[in-house]
Amino acid sequence: MQHRHNPSSSCPTSQCGRGAFIAFTSVYIFFAVLTRKSKRPPLPPGPRRKPIVGNLWDLPDPSQQDWQHWLKHKDRYGPISSLSIMGQTIIVLNDARLAVELLESRSSIHSSRPQQHFAEMAGWNNVLGAVKQSQRFRATRKNLHREIGSNVSVARFNEIQTAEVGRFLLRVLDAPDKLMKHIRKWVGYGYTIEPHDQDPLVDLADKAMMDFSMAMLPATWAVDFFLPLKYLPSWFPGTEFMKIAQRYRKNVTAFSDIPYAFVKEQMRTGRFVPSFLSNLLESSDLEPGSEEENTVKWSAGSLYAGGADTTVSSIASFFLAMALFPEVQRKAQQELDTVIGTDRLPQYADREQLPYINALVKETFRWHPVVPMSLTHTSTADDVCEGYFIPKGSSVLANIWAFTHDPAAYHDPMTFKPERFLSPKPERDPHFLVFGFGRRVCPGRTLADVNVYLTVAQALAVFEISKPVKNGKVKDVQPEFLPGVISHPAPFDVSIRPRSAKHLELLRSLEQKYPWEKSNAEDLKNI
Repeated sequence: MQHRHNPSSSCPTSQCGRGAFIAFTSVYIFFAVLTRKSKRPPLPPGPRRKPIVGNLWDLPDPSQQDWQHWLKHKDRYGPISSLSIMGQTIIVLNDARLAVELLESRSSIHSSRPQQHFAEMAGWNNVLGAVKQSQRFRATRKNLHREIGSNVSVARFNEIQTAEVGRFLLRVLDAPDKLMKHIRKWVGYGYTIEPHDQDPLVDLADKAMMDFSMAMLPATWAVDFFLPLKYLPSWFPGTEFMKIAQRYRKNVTAFSDIPYAFVKEQMRTGRFVPSFLSNLLESSDLEPGSEEENTVKWSAGSLYAGGADTTVSSIASFFLAMALFPEVQRKAQQELDTVIGTDRLPQYADREQLPYINALVKETFRWHPVVPMSLTHTSTADDVCEGYFIPKGSSVLANIWAFTHDPAAYHDPMTFKPERFLSPKPERDPHFLVFGFGRRVCPGRTLADVNVYLTVAQALAVFEISKPVKNGKVKDVQPEFLPGVISHPAPFDVSIRPRSAKHLELLRSLEQKYPWEKSNAEDLKNI
């Protein structure tokens, strides 16, 4: 009887071998992955992930104070927590020690930036805080460091800053109810603003800074985690961010191009005032449209975005604090009267003799850090922190506000108290927390510190700042702050008046020392 071959009972050697190999390999890989996962530390704790989207719905709304949103993680999950969105891991740090450990001590692998799709759509991907490309990052930092990276280089601008503070005091004297408008009247670029009226470049910079503060919000825009959203039609539900990005891009283009063109034209006609940008242009031979020109243009833009607007926030917070904590103001003025007297204004050279004023500057930076949540850092290698796994490519967020309001580090943190830095065991200097970490530390921090010191010292020397009085009653003032990467105090009213007739005379003498100059606003019309 003929034997009929049964394919199920046997197989050619090559096919059987291949099948066995595949089966064996599959089992090996399965157990290898299982073993590796079992040996790998867990991710930091965090909210429960939903299928597919993960923690997408656990992100803060752009209208929220994101630092308060993330601070809730500390109570629920501890000083380090995590989320996962579309496979992207987010690490949240609510402890300063961990931030220093990761972002300072291990900055070589935690200093990159993520691909921020919304910021790119909005045109803000060229500002230093968002630059990911290492070559452009180094070139921009080099430009900034050369001009404002040390006490010696910043000292060249002390005279200019002192004059600007003097004009600021005069504006406040003449129209104290327009405090915030006066604080914002600094744009740099060797540009002279309208002394008393609306200025087009100031208005342009204000719009751009408001956009920047929202566009750069970390872990907020869904398109940063799910790129396909970028390619949906603009009428599709949930794509409102597209119109927002288009509006931001229009403003940011004007913000980068108009001041740059202004300085180039002033230099061409020999009418320029030396500035950060003119110094860079004088030392460079740039091809129009080149990468080098773009770097120089955005070095100046980054200085404004990272310096001028943060200074605005700090000075506004200072005036708010003085209205809320009059005893601090009294002690500061007592020191100024004793050391400086009442015949002149304090200068930068007096700084070492004014310990309480210096402590007050530190407390201004601590009480409300201008960047409450750090810009996102990206990890370029796997790491472990506190027994938790941090995967390569993770986005790392540091809650600066939580660091400067940690009761374990700062006694009674909600109170504005400069004395905390003057005791035999002073509390931690906030300068080491509020200006960033490692390779991403703010290159303009020295310039900002000098500007805040001069403004604080000179304003306290001549003005009495208090809560406003209306119909014979003192109006309450609340310490409220707006959301955004750069957070400003919410609009508030304060009373500002000269301390005495002698102080009024001292203020008026500034009109001769720093006479009002003709604005460059007309020149912008030809740009």
